[in-house]
Amino acid sequence: MKLDEWNALDAADAERELRLVCAAPRWAREVVASRPYPDVASLQATAEVALTDADLDEAMAGHPRIGDRNAGGASRREQSGVAGADAALLAALADGNRAYEERFGHVYLVCATGRSAQEMLDILRARLGNDPATERAVALAELAAINRLRIARLFAEDAA
Repeated sequence: MKLDEWNALDAADAERELRLVCAAPRWAREVVASRPYPDVASLQATAEVALTDADLDEAMAGHPRIGDRNAGGASRREQSGVAGADAALLAALADGNRAYEERFGHVYLVCATGRSAQEMLDILRARLGNDPATERAVALAELAAINRLRIARLFAEDAA
């Protein structure tokens, strides 16, 4: 899709497209309300500013676990670093995901693009040492990075 086409969509359709980027409805409404955008970079900047802690729980609910073989769409592509991981590494990721969810009450969220399974596991293990408030801030920053990449892919023709 081209950015000018998205700018011209009615609000509900534009929000639906953005919810493919991030499942948080309040965030999508706020970003759509600031249209039109002259370029993808402006959209990305607004999207980052619009993202708040209030969006995190709904956004994380739209993300599969790292290493989940059933992940689809953007998540499958972003987690391609786990595709060739051996069974032991996948089991360690599954164990780490469980420990993380027990500690923080939500899925482990990391910008997986370009990262290997081992790197994501190492990051997960390091983040288990965070206190809940710090971890929430880290997860929000990771979500902003994911959104930036997904917006760029959504409007790939205009970002080139």
